[in-house]
Amino acid sequence: MEHYVEWGYLGLFVTSFLAATIIPLSSEIVLSILLTNDYNFITSLSVATLGNWLGGLSSYALGRLGNWNLISRYFGIEQIKVEALKNKIDQWGSPLAFLCWLPLIGDVLAVGLGFFRVSLNTVAIWMLIGKVVRYLLWGFLTLLGISLF
Repeated sequence: MEHYVEWGYLGLFVTSFLAATIIPLSSEIVLSILLTNDYNFITSLSVATLGNWLGGLSSYALGRLGNWNLISRYFGIEQIKVEALKNKIDQWGSPLAFLCWLPLIGDVLAVGLGFFRVSLNTVAIWMLIGKVVRYLLWGFLTLLGISLF
């Protein structure tokens, strides 16, 4: 049984990491599967959060590099979309990283925060807070038997 537990957490980590990039994966489904199969709540949330946070930081790093050929080819994010966020990033700064978990806009936000060189430390903190809140809510909804799919 322990062998399956380790693979379950590894799968959750990988799915959560990739879901924080432009790869359309649902780490929430994997989290729900683990929780409904009696995996440890805190460990599952921690693994999902860590994977998703590191994935989001990798998108930030890509933006920081500013290589638009790489970003547009492999991540499908166009420079014009990121530049359109300039006013919001100038206005709100690192707290926007709290929203990096949102579908469709989260990846662009993370890349934009990196591209416009918003402080890595504060972006990392806000991004982590957003991801923790996301998975906590999802985990509790799962345990309560509420399905959003």
